[in-house]
Amino acid sequence: MVMATGFSFKEKSIAITTKSVSALHANAFTAIYENLDLASLGLSKKAYEWALSGYERLKSSGQIMQDHILSVVDFSLPSNEKRLFVIDVLKGELLFHTYVSHGKNSGKLMAKKFSNKASSFQSSIGFYTTGETYQGKHGLSLRLIGKEKGINDKALQRGIVIHGADYAEESIAAKQGYLGRSLGCPAVPQSIHRELIATIQKGSCFFIYAPTPGYSKQSTFI
Repeated sequence: MVMATGFSFKEKSIAITTKSVSALHANAFTAIYENLDLASLGLSKKAYEWALSGYERLKSSGQIMQDHILSVVDFSLPSNEKRLFVIDVLKGELLFHTYVSHGKNSGKLMAKKFSNKASSFQSSIGFYTTGETYQGKHGLSLRLIGKEKGINDKALQRGIVIHGADYAEESIAAKQGYLGRSLGCPAVPQSIHRELIATIQKGSCFFIYAPTPGYSKQSTFI
């Protein structure tokens, strides 16, 4: 937390302090993108900026508990590239940069179609908070709570979770040119799923981005 010095109870002084703190936050987030060289790793600037916008809204409304963790999936990238970024925004560290699958009806190499409907087998974009873990048919899995009505709020009912999968490993992408696909879940490599889930579980911000024009008009988070 940024603490302002010279605090005054005068309304004008408080306004200046608030503006200064906001500017410091904005500068810090910009510095993270540049210092971690996220552009060269493939994370689009728009995806990052939108992720921060939603993260701030979720944080200010008390909907995230782990406010140092921000996860961004950038579906403007193909599945044979690492497109999941897990960032510690307080320390300015990239904790994970790895592969993540999309739904089989969203596309082959690229995720282009998205749905909030049951049995669509498509990915859902937008903002989520992470929930509790459980042992399911894919082993350790992490529930995702969709925060955007009409966009991803059916995630729990659809069983959209983070889980490990052999088809999300780099070797699969290298062999066939694209990752295996899920039924809509953002599946991650089996080899790192436990560590990743332990890092982002229980109330962190998870954002799935795609350059879909309709989303920016419908979302209340960006």
